[in-house]
Amino acid sequence: MTMTIGPGDASASGLDAALPVSQIIEGRSLGRIAWTRFKKDKVAVAAGLVIVLLILAAILAGWLSGVEGQNADSINTSLIDPNLQIPLGGMGGINAHHWLGVDLLGRDLFSRILYGARISLGIAATSTLLAIVIGVVLGMVAGYFGGWVDAIIGRTMDVMLAFPVLLFAIAISGVLQNQAFGLSGNGLHFAILVFIIGFFSWPYIGRIIRGQVIGIKEREYIEAARSIGAGPMRILFKEILPNLVAPILVYSTLLIPANILFEAALSFLGVGIKEPTPSWGAMVNLAIPYDLQDPEYFIVPGLAIFITVLAFNLFGDGLRDALDPKASR
Repeated sequence: MTMTIGPGDASASGLDAALPVSQIIEGRSLGRIAWTRFKKDKVAVAAGLVIVLLILAAILAGWLSGVEGQNADSINTSLIDPNLQIPLGGMGGINAHHWLGVDLLGRDLFSRILYGARISLGIAATSTLLAIVIGVVLGMVAGYFGGWVDAIIGRTMDVMLAFPVLLFAIAISGVLQNQAFGLSGNGLHFAILVFIIGFFSWPYIGRIIRGQVIGIKEREYIEAARSIGAGPMRILFKEILPNLVAPILVYSTLLIPANILFEAALSFLGVGIKEPTPSWGAMVNLAIPYDLQDPEYFIVPGLAIFITVLAFNLFGDGLRDALDPKASR
């Protein structure tokens, strides 16, 4: 007996082999889907490139200063007009040897901006990491356990959010000026700024994580983990935490620029990094009395802060859209 094989009886492997490569459906991970969506946002990609360049400039500050042939701490009063007390040559003293001009002591602004980037980005990144660690852990604990644990952590968040952080920063910086906790000088001020900015920023991410965990803990795979005997710590850090990566990444990119502005504000008020170590906020403060006679000295650090904060905000917005499956593109 002869059997006729129809088109519908072909095996799946035979169909796959017959199809062109371009028509074979390939599975994609969530990370790959997010990357594909992110690449379509040209503004966010450009902002990401600016951030990478800023980080590289901060890391290679010494080498880039050497390329220009200047040093951030070298004082050269011969570049300052003795009568007007402003840089010679106009435009803040910009020339082939000083690409962004000099400050009122004859110090090269390009080098000081690079080293100032180390301070601003370093403090912002470290304080953000501290805030994320505290906020994620306490937010997960509050959202998962609920009850009196959630009430205590929630009221603590309310107190922290109502705390006058700026006044506290000014007060503690005034008290701990010289040496404390085995640290001294700008090392001490760096640690104080990281602690103040990071410790008082965690409630924001903590509230977001708490809300996410409240929704996640009721899902089927969490119930399945409980049914096979998984303890709270395993559920929190093995089952729930991986599902919080997206909001953590997005909020981190949006918290860093806020911390950059906070550090600049504290340095502007004189309670941050001290001279002669460069700091963008302190440079703006020193330039204010001379903003009409030498606007270049004011514009350069102000523009550095503006570009950095704008780049992080645009990057964070693009990352949020890419990681949000409900966003329309």
